[in-house]
Amino acid sequence: MIILIDMDGVLTDFEKHLWKKFYEKHPEKNLSSETNEFKIEERFPEIKEEIKATRYAKGFIENLPLEEGAIEGLKELSKKHEIIICTSPSTSYKNSVLERYKWVEKNLGFEWTKKIILTKDKTLIKGDILIDDKPEISGICKPEWEHIIFDREYNKHIKDKKRINWKNYKEALGL
Repeated sequence: MIILIDMDGVLTDFEKHLWKKFYEKHPEKNLSSETNEFKIEERFPEIKEEIKATRYAKGFIENLPLEEGAIEGLKELSKKHEIIICTSPSTSYKNSVLERYKWVEKNLGFEWTKKIILTKDKTLIKGDILIDDKPEISGICKPEWEHIIFDREYNKHIKDKKRINWKNYKEALGL
């Protein structure tokens, strides 16, 4: 099987890191982030620019914390399946692309940098499964892969797809 795995919100705890960095610069803000809205900037339009400045800052992507269990899960899955990190660079490419490669090398090892696909349209990529936290994936093609939702608070409303996390991935994938 070819398993495509998203980086932000699946291998990393993107949202936790974003809020940590945001509050370091804006300690006076006290925001609730409970929502079904995937795009963080859309949750808080009144501070959209501050959120963007945080997530597009140099070093942000490179220093994303690992999602607990991700490395062990990747190693286990890669014993029997082809694993590809399929990630979308931020709209601000200035730091995003290079930092994604640096993150992978630092956290997974150099060999994993050969297993990265960066794309704005994941429907163009062949695979059997895409594990992604984004509730709906759209693009110019009908995907060949099955979209399995990586369980996050903002995608709980999606009920018609399999759900996965790094604790239940074996059962969810039928391994």
